[in-house]
Amino acid sequence: MNEPYHSFAEFYPFYLSQHQDLSCRRLHFIGSILVLLLFVAALLFANGWLLLFIPLVGYGFAWVGHFVFEHNRPATFQYPLYSLMGDWVMFAQILTGKLKC
Repeated sequence: MNEPYHSFAEFYPFYLSQHQDLSCRRLHFIGSILVLLLFVAALLFANGWLLLFIPLVGYGFAWVGHFVFEHNRPATFQYPLYSLMGDWVMFAQILTGKLKC
């Protein structure tokens, strides 16, 4: 796959352009929190089966945000690694107040 982005720094502005709707960002944020909680619960309860729900929860909330509110195709389909990185950078920027949610 030929990607027009040679680095994550080049990709991230595009990523943000695909997440302009606040409801979409909020759903990403909620999904990310639930992913973290599932991971912690899997560790605390020594239950690896909980890890199976991580992609369902993470992508489920994000994709609802894209299809219902943003009305675009998730970047994950074309740029899976950069999109995953973008999810967590956006999550951190929302947590620190650098990005509105």
